[in-house]
Amino acid sequence: MSGPPPISPAPGTLFQDFPELEGLSRDDLQELLSNPAYLSAFFNSLPRVQAMRKHEELQMLANQDLAKRNMALGERLVTLRQETARVYEDARAAKARWAQLEKEHKEVSQRYTPQFLLLRLRHATTAQDDLSESLASAFIAAQPSPLPSAPGTPPPDLDSAAAANGAGHQTVEDFVREFREVRKVYHKRAIWTEKWGRGEVHWED
Repeated sequence: MSGPPPISPAPGTLFQDFPELEGLSRDDLQELLSNPAYLSAFFNSLPRVQAMRKHEELQMLANQDLAKRNMALGERLVTLRQETARVYEDARAAKARWAQLEKEHKEVSQRYTPQFLLLRLRHATTAQDDLSESLASAFIAAQPSPLPSAPGTPPPDLDSAAAANGAGHQTVEDFVREFREVRKVYHKRAIWTEKWGRGEVHWED
């Protein structure tokens, strides 16, 4: 005597969702309901479940690979941040150095502009005129010459002057020589200042 026939599926029943159950007998269905191990084995044998498990495994492997790449990128990102910070500090130092060099260049350039050089020439001319006046005043007051002695130059012969005017007073010859040299420099500077003022001095960059 044969066992009970398989359960015929009906529209809207469990067999529509799980057609694999269609070929099972009533006893097999009862065994699935009463035996968890049998149910688990049958469930894991379903093609859709195996495909889902395979997809999960592939997805897990992909996630692991992605995590490894993220870790590697994270290490590179830390290195890149450190290098960026170092380059930024170098750029800041270079910018500050450039500003200092630009300032120094501007200061040096201003010292050699025609206007600044003319101003220096005028001041030097005035100072040379004042020096000649001081030289004449010192000679009249019987004081030593305000001009510094050149290194290695022997002192002038003051025997006759010392006897007549006191020690340290210049002779007429020494005064005339020094006064002539001082005024010569003054007149040269005055001539150049006058020419410069008339626009007769031209500068080339």
